[in-house]
Amino acid sequence: MKITELFDLTRTVAGGYLKNFNYPWEALTGLKDFILILGKSLGGDYIEISSGVWVHKSASIDKSSYICGPCIIGENTQVRHCAFIRGGALIGKDCVVGNSTEIKNSVLFDAVQVPHYNYVGDSILGYKAHLGAGAITSNVKSDRTPVTVKGDGCTIATGLKKLGAMIGDGVEVGCNSVLNPGTVVGKNTNIYPLTRVRGIIPADSILKNNGEIAVKFS
Repeated sequence: MKITELFDLTRTVAGGYLKNFNYPWEALTGLKDFILILGKSLGGDYIEISSGVWVHKSASIDKSSYICGPCIIGENTQVRHCAFIRGGALIGKDCVVGNSTEIKNSVLFDAVQVPHYNYVGDSILGYKAHLGAGAITSNVKSDRTPVTVKGDGCTIATGLKKLGAMIGDGVEVGCNSVLNPGTVVGKNTNIYPLTRVRGIIPADSILKNNGEIAVKFS
């Protein structure tokens, strides 16, 4: 569940920032400040289209979308019809932020796709991660207590009242799945549609919607 186990840090402009932390959720508290510092240092290929919002000149931004700073949107990324980016979003290159998708206080590595009716809050999505239509990262517990990350034989207190999912590189999340607060999904894992996901899901596995975990074979 450590940053180095989940992500290829060469696949995001936040790689140097993320190296400062052991667990990925530790990076969320200072994310907005980091985006503001990084945005001001970006070269001429980025345009500050509004206060604290830097967009690469090759990105495609639909006029119906709403983008609040601080935010960075990378090269060749598409922000489609009625997307809602609430701030604190660092979105890499070659990403898709789709119809009615909402993002806040999150990092999307390069080539991430959240294309249809997704919610991504207080989360990190690794390189080429994909959320199927309607899949969401729930980021607040029903009792509003701080989120813990739970796996076999371990429980880590994050101290955060808002924490979504840490999704490793190459993860495929099926349509209308819900990733509960504090979920961690290892690299190259597939999650069936309509699945309620919680805890730590190992890399290179398949999570079925009855909770069964199978090992993927190459």
